[in-house]
Amino acid sequence: MRVADKIAAELDDLHAEETSPGMAAVALALARAIDSTDVPASQAKAAHELRSIMADLRKLAPVEAKGDTVDDIAQQRAKRRAAAREQAAGG
Repeated sequence: MRVADKIAAELDDLHAEETSPGMAAVALALARAIDSTDVPASQAKAAHELRSIMADLRKLAPVEAKGDTVDDIAQQRAKRRAAAREQAAGG
């Protein structure tokens, strides 16, 4: 798999197009530049810049709250309440 494909997938996961579309575009351009050259010095410079931009994009990414302990407890509580309502209704 090419670097550009992997960066594009990570940008999607980070929702970078919504939070910072310009930086996302630069990151993708750098990844394509890495894929398009065989010159080690050019690849190293592009990789260095790409790493920096991706670090910034990861910091800007929205925090996913789904799946934490509080959500698990809330889901269990909702299931118990639904079961209690069903039982009370004669189900």
